[in-house]
Amino acid sequence: MPRFSIIVPSHGVAGRLAQALDSVLAQSFGDFELVPVCDAPGCPASDVAARYAERDSRVAPVHAPPAAGLAGARNAGMRRATGAYLLFLDGDDTLVPGALAALDARLAQTGPVDVLHFEHERTPWWEGEPGNPAAPLLAKTPDGAFAPGRAPHLTGVQFPAWSAAWRRAFVTEHRLAFPDGHFTDVGWGGLAMLSAERVAVLRAVVVRHLLRRQGSRLHLPGAHHAELLDQTELVLARAAELRLPAERTGPLFEQLFAAVLRTAARPRRLPEGRRAFFRRASLLYRRHRPAGHRFPGGSLGVQHRLLAAGSYAAFTALRGARRAVTRTVAAVPRPRGLRTRLLYRMHLRRPLDPNLAVYCAYWGRGYACNPAAIHAKARELAPHVRSVFLVEADRAHTVPEGVEHAVIGSRRSWEVLARAKYLINNANFAEGVVKRPGSVHLQTQHGTPLKTMGVDQSTYPVVAAATGSFTKLLGRVDRWDHNLSSNPHSTRVWERAFPGSYEQLEYGYPRNDVYCTAGAEDVARVRAELGVPEGKVAVLYAPTHRDHRTGFESGLDLEAFCEAAGEDVVVLLRAHYFYDRGGRAGGGRAGRVVDVSAHPSSEDVCLAADALVTDYSSIMFDYANLDRPIVVYADDWDVYRETRGVCFDLLAEPPGPVARTPEELALVFRDGSWAGAESAALRARFRERFCAFDDGRAAERVVRRVLLGEPPEALPPVIPLAERVPAPAAATLVRS
Repeated sequence: MPRFSIIVPSHGVAGRLAQALDSVLAQSFGDFELVPVCDAPGCPASDVAARYAERDSRVAPVHAPPAAGLAGARNAGMRRATGAYLLFLDGDDTLVPGALAALDARLAQTGPVDVLHFEHERTPWWEGEPGNPAAPLLAKTPDGAFAPGRAPHLTGVQFPAWSAAWRRAFVTEHRLAFPDGHFTDVGWGGLAMLSAERVAVLRAVVVRHLLRRQGSRLHLPGAHHAELLDQTELVLARAAELRLPAERTGPLFEQLFAAVLRTAARPRRLPEGRRAFFRRASLLYRRHRPAGHRFPGGSLGVQHRLLAAGSYAAFTALRGARRAVTRTVAAVPRPRGLRTRLLYRMHLRRPLDPNLAVYCAYWGRGYACNPAAIHAKARELAPHVRSVFLVEADRAHTVPEGVEHAVIGSRRSWEVLARAKYLINNANFAEGVVKRPGSVHLQTQHGTPLKTMGVDQSTYPVVAAATGSFTKLLGRVDRWDHNLSSNPHSTRVWERAFPGSYEQLEYGYPRNDVYCTAGAEDVARVRAELGVPEGKVAVLYAPTHRDHRTGFESGLDLEAFCEAAGEDVVVLLRAHYFYDRGGRAGGGRAGRVVDVSAHPSSEDVCLAADALVTDYSSIMFDYANLDRPIVVYADDWDVYRETRGVCFDLLAEPPGPVARTPEELALVFRDGSWAGAESAALRARFRERFCAFDDGRAAERVVRRVLLGEPPEALPPVIPLAERVPAPAAATLVRS
């Protein structure tokens, strides 16, 4: 029997689950079993847990449906547990180094105890100092093992379940389980401490808890707050059955009703049913108030008296006086110019236009990427929605004919931003844009992440310095209602890199639809537009941006590569969009190298290419949908990984052959291995992992879900990878 069973529910935290599991498996004390609880086989968290189980026999995943909630997940984990003591860990929290060794040492000192409370650190997402709320209460307890009556303030209802170790035999003997519903920790902790006979504390931090930026999910508005009263009644009824002395029930009563009063005093938590909540709380207060209980002093005592009397009108009047805070327009944007600013504020007072959508791509660089693909599909499926594309002034001429647009920063752009119900972007709108109630913000992203993104960049100084304020970045994330993902890997990274309360839409990237819908004639047309000679092998060379460099460097002598690779090879050079500088869309030619950096559509360029050579650009994930050869040119992988940070080891899981020098790269093309069987096998594994949702119908799913409001179950299902037919290549290639 292991010393500890560590139960880790994972619903909604798949992106950070690996960190939680790593923190357990890295413990110096190894006598434990680790029980991740996942929604169902095949879900993102289940895939993560399964990989850990393959590597370590101590990992034993179980499943509990999302409908069972946190209580159901923990109860499922307890049924699987075999350890002497139960520990609970949220899927986005971690054990501090040495935690299990410290718990084992403390239990060796105290002997068997029913409950061992310990300290925990609450760490803010970004700004603010960590807190240790348990320390003051645990400091007031006896040094050794003790009966709960010697520390009546330790009631169990103030701390989460993951702030203590629970003896499994004690839990089994008293048939303890997490009560259904929200606020389950209140019911669990209260019932457990009422049954415990021998407890102890460890005055050291064991768990590092990551505070959600939006606060606890329990504090969000909704009818679930009534369930706090369910848990309160459950614990107080059990205390009444045990006929405990007032010395025990008094602190329990006060701590429970402190939480109840906090909810009653915050109307935002209870959009409806506030009066019913107050009345029921008042009945519970009178029914379970301990004999001889004295009201506390100050304003809290006034609230207690009003609750005891059932005086809802007086309570709301008191609350209104205490909450007389003027909400200014601190978040109102700062458009340039006083008149523009005033006009924007005026438009914010007008009703939202339910049939207006505003699009933007790459900070206004033109009509491109996922926003453009969604815009085009919306004109087909939702013609009643008026669409306006935002562009910078020097890119207005690039907008296709018939596409309504506005110049960023103009009065017209601020008007449509103020009134649009739908705002769709692959980057972020200006910091000052207000998220209005009822508006819908869709973040489409613009690539699958290999490099670190969002707040994950904070530990890489060069990138962090260029990113600017992470606090402002996360403020922009708070506006998102939906976030688009093209594969499960991206879903997990977005969740970690851009923490927020948005809904993940695993629909694929609309810009990649063309890779499944284009035909041979489209490929021929684009190749002719770009000037690719007939019969030549067009190799797209697309290096990514280097944060530690100030300008574009190709990293490769392309003319020399063409000479060494073979006489039938031509190169299409596409620099990162930071460096296209508005050149000719058709590209400039220098020998066998065609510069297509300024071409408005990276999708067209990919269609024209028979193969892709890239270093670490996300274009490889998009191009993989074409099932054409990919070669990784990783001449500075170690430097890039150290300065930029990466989400996975590309060289261990590449989409094709890897070359580290110009000579190796030329040889890959000269000997034909770029299109050989091994290349196809690597690409097949890569496609299975990163092309999960890009089936040619992503734009349709987005339009139907976001603009037309159709339910998820009514959307077109994702076509399996094996059934897709990518656009044909111009050259005859070995296909996986």
